[in-house]
Amino acid sequence: QVQLVESGGGLVQVGGSLRLSCATSGHTFTTYTVGWFRQAPGKEREFVAAIGWSGGMTYYADSVKGRFTVSRGNGKNTVALRMSSLKPEDTAVYYCAADRGEKAVRMVVADEYDYWGQGTQVTVST
Repeated sequence: QVQLVESGGGLVQVGGSLRLSCATSGHTFTTYTVGWFRQAPGKEREFVAAIGWSGGMTYYADSVKGRFTVSRGNGKNTVALRMSSLKPEDTAVYYCAADRGEKAVRMVVADEYDYWGQGTQVTVST
């Protein structure tokens, strides 16, 4: 059974930093893509960042470019999302998602992912 577990969320002040981690297990994918999405209260889930299997292909939402960095761990079973210069509008539940294969530009689409974590809350206070 494929499992994704997010960690690293919490409360941080405006301008601060957080590092989220997504640990994947229980799969037999030879290659897979991991995406990060977020959902704020009363809003739809939105794409944040994604990374392909090799780590060479990454995508970012315009709202986080230059502030967030997505990367794979050495074992490639974990993916980190480093967030800096956080703003109040970054407050949301952050989810990681995974699916087999390399998705290229489709990695920004939530419907492309079959497996999701439970989410971790990020709150940016003023």
